Amino acid sequence: MKFSLIFKNSQQKVQTLRSTEVNAKPTLTRGLLWLMTITTGIVVGNNYYNQPLLSLMAKDFSVSETQISLIAMLTQIGFALGLLLIVPLGDMVRRKKLILWVFVAMILALFGMVLAPNLPLLYFASFSIGFSSVVPQMFVPLTAELATDDKRSAAIGMVMSGLLLGILLSRVIAGFIGDLWGWKMVYYMAIGAMFILMVLLTVKLPDIKPNFEGNYGQLLRSLAHLIRTQPILRLAAFRGALAFAGFSGLWITLVFHLENEPFHAGAAIAGAFGVVGAAGALAASMVGRVQKKFSNQTVISASIYLMILSWFIFLFMGYTYLGLILGIICLDLGLQAMHISNQSSFFALNIGATNRLNTVYMFSYFLGGSLGTYWASLAWKYFQWEGVVWTGLVCTILVLIAHKRFGKKS
Repeated sequence: MKFSLIFKNSQQKVQTLRSTEVNAKPTLTRGLLWLMTITTGIVVGNNYYNQPLLSLMAKDFSVSETQISLIAMLTQIGFALGLLLIVPLGDMVRRKKLILWVFVAMILALFGMVLAPNLPLLYFASFSIGFSSVVPQMFVPLTAELATDDKRSAAIGMVMSGLLLGILLSRVIAGFIGDLWGWKMVYYMAIGAMFILMVLLTVKLPDIKPNFEGNYGQLLRSLAHLIRTQPILRLAAFRGALAFAGFSGLWITLVFHLENEPFHAGAAIAGAFGVVGAAGALAASMVGRVQKKFSNQTVISASIYLMILSWFIFLFMGYTYLGLILGIICLDLGLQAMHISNQSSFFALNIGATNRLNTVYMFSYFLGGSLGTYWASLAWKYFQWEGVVWTGLVCTILVLIAHKRFGKKS
């Protein structure tokens, strides 16, 4: 009861600040939007460079595919915990200062990756990279705050385009560089990129005043309050978690699938599939327009059906390049369209807790991704490609059931 009063008072203060300081709020210029979009794409790549490089790492450390796959899972777990413990601070402390300190942590974690002498330390470095690479999830709510109501979906869509392109193209870059110069060179280049971006953000990023009154413990407890009181957020988090579980499971095992018959392909080819998946980034820029003609629920339903179609393509055509290409396009388009629609639904609540709303959603999202990675690695170990596909299909069907059951009520 006491906490609910604190939360309500915090919301009332936010509304007062909005009405009295509306003219003082920084504007979302096109240059700033582009900087946040590009930074989002480059930073998020830190979490995904390892996926096409797993075979190279396994050879360097003389370990099995199952052992090395834990790197990707630990990176996603680290990212989920970073979302839970770092991102909410954006509502409590000055965001610019927080973001710059997080960049310092990212650079240290990337150095740890290339200097790790054994597998346990490589695991720790991978976890640390995920834990610190949460800047994109501070930019999404920042974009939602700075954009005007009529441009919010389009602005979020642009930042999310950078996010998805970073996720997918990072695999392409890592695959080719890994084949040419070894997997460590990928991380040395990432360190250089983080230094450059940190300098640019120091100059260009606006300093936003925090809007949460209370201590860190109250801030974290407010996450539970949001989960209890916001059914739209709960449903979005469930949809995102299971859909991303299937998506992550596919990408983590794709490199192993391509090494086998009939492909016999290496890291470069596995990474090149990121170019195919980049078609999904188109959804981020289109969702805002589509939502003007169709309801959010309709867009999400269509996205789920598209993902289900992708798993059937993988099931029946997954041993051909054509099948893999078609399936990846459908999966990425469906996931990204649903992801943007999910975020638009809870950002529209307008309750002065954008960072915390996004924290709950993205924590669930990447926790689902880490579980999907684990489930898929087990499915691959015992049932190979068909096991991975059925894992993804079951996850997506559960998303559909939840959406049909609770979507109209939220």
